[in-house]
Amino acid sequence: MNKVVLIGRLTKDPELKFTPGSGNAVATFTLAVDRRLPNKDGVREADFVPIVVWGKQAESTANYMSKGKLMGVSGRIQTRSYDAKDGTKRYVTEVVADEVQFLEWGGNNGNNGNKPSGREEYDSNYSKSVDEFSSGSDITPIDDGDIPF
Repeated sequence: MNKVVLIGRLTKDPELKFTPGSGNAVATFTLAVDRRLPNKDGVREADFVPIVVWGKQAESTANYMSKGKLMGVSGRIQTRSYDAKDGTKRYVTEVVADEVQFLEWGGNNGNNGNKPSGREEYDSNYSKSVDEFSSGSDITPIDDGDIPF
């Protein structure tokens, strides 16, 4: 089984390209994903994971997401190699996304960079839970006492 689920922040705006010939949309970006525990010095470190997303999701990601925005990605880890211009063989490990979720809105086009309503303010160490960042207007809060289990 090859399945990965990540939640992190974009390190820069997604890059959208189209494949020659077929014209398929492909977006590439890097997610900064916090490690669960701080290091021995008490500093929280992050891993920088390259992501590739195809098709309509690629176009939406490029249009609505921008540097610093929180997003979720699920997909598979893929490795590939290529010959660099200097003649050396290079190896790349990346996540090919099957699904992306925008946990914070705002982007390059369309909505003038406006943030969603709700609790979009956060501190740099992500001390709030993901639920606090996703503040869609169609979500109704539920009292824990209303859950039957």
